[in-house]
Amino acid sequence: MSTRIEHDFIGEMNISNDLYYGVQTSRAMHNFHMTGRKLQNYPFFIQAFAQVKKAAALANKEVGVLKPEIADAIASACDKIIAGEFIEQFPVDMIQGGAGTSTNMNVNEVIANIALEILHHEKGEYKFVHPNDHVNLSQSTNDAYPSSIKVAAYGKLTELLQAMEELQSSLLKKSKEFEHVLKMGRTELEDAVPTTLGNTFKAFACYIESSIKQITLARESMTFLNMGATAIGTGINCHPDYKNVFEKKLQEITNINFKAAENFIAATQDTADFVYVSGTIKAAAVRLSKIANDLRLMNSGPRCGLGEINLPKMQPGSSIMPGKVNPVIAEVVGEACYEVIGNDTSITLCAERAEFELNAFEPGIAYALFNSICLLENAMKTLSDKAIKDLTANPKACHDAIMNSISIVTAFNPYIGYEKSSSIAKEALQTGKSIKEICLERKYLSEEEIDNILNPETMLTPHMGVK
Repeated sequence: MSTRIEHDFIGEMNISNDLYYGVQTSRAMHNFHMTGRKLQNYPFFIQAFAQVKKAAALANKEVGVLKPEIADAIASACDKIIAGEFIEQFPVDMIQGGAGTSTNMNVNEVIANIALEILHHEKGEYKFVHPNDHVNLSQSTNDAYPSSIKVAAYGKLTELLQAMEELQSSLLKKSKEFEHVLKMGRTELEDAVPTTLGNTFKAFACYIESSIKQITLARESMTFLNMGATAIGTGINCHPDYKNVFEKKLQEITNINFKAAENFIAATQDTADFVYVSGTIKAAAVRLSKIANDLRLMNSGPRCGLGEINLPKMQPGSSIMPGKVNPVIAEVVGEACYEVIGNDTSITLCAERAEFELNAFEPGIAYALFNSICLLENAMKTLSDKAIKDLTANPKACHDAIMNSISIVTAFNPYIGYEKSSSIAKEALQTGKSIKEICLERKYLSEEEIDNILNPETMLTPHMGVK
């Protein structure tokens, strides 16, 4: 296979002519073997980068620092990448030293070589379209890389929010379906007071709604970019009008209101926006894990557990116990949520390592943030599609648990007081008698009064008895 010779200031390297990346990408491939996860495994990040590079080329063209034919070729090359072509040409590891320079140069080299072919030149003929002089014009890794992370994150957060809305809708449907199914509420894994299965699922839906609001608000922080900051925020080697034109071009390309950060020096070194976003994702993961685990416990059994609900049977649960079915969907969702929680710690530590005018640990932030968003989106979809939609209730098991519970004596407190109620509970535990039976024996209340107290409408709504 034919090769071409490329060089950087370290030296020369033979590059296969079928490759669109060049010498700096090749060095990064040799240097960084951290995750086994390459840039090409995150096509949405590559496409976001191409959107940023296209906006930069068109802005440079408009302010008069880049020849129209070169700018147009770069823009056309970016369009091909945005459309999903050439994804395999991005082989650098997601975690890398150098604050993302290897990723930026991988993008620059691929775009340059695609543009060269568009202009009927050979790959590597950089005197016509150069990765640095043309594709990276008016830019630095230090503004192009974090800006591309934000563009990508905004898009993926939008997809996550859609998955969350679908799960919320599924939960609300179940809350309506189960609104009359009485069940025992529990605190600290002990019997508490009655509720309904509908209330349980409505509360779950409220968790998700709250996280939707928080993530939507946090997503807005991803719209403030530092493009035009170049190396440290001073805008060196950048046309004075470039940042404003870039802003307009990127908005046209993405249909999203991306805008310039208020202070480029601050924006180039401060990565706390990613911590903010990650925090809301972590909070959503904590809530989702709680939902998944509650489903797992309510499903326990089928005969020796709670058995209040039936999760869909997805696969055999044991290689030795015939007929056993495990709550695998609830379990895998919990595992995904734990990964998200761990990623938040990585993002926090990487953000904390900003030193002076730059954070060199942004690749670690990008890797953990993208993984968290993708994991949580998949977890939301999985729980909705494979657990919630076909979940059924066991009304009899729920009702029997209430009637056999000692804790329903709590409903008697407003009528006979805490001390008498406590005494009834103690005798019930010692003798196995029912709460109603003991109350009638002691002549605290009539049967009609007891039946009224144990009526679902009475037990499930605020009220006070008259002592």
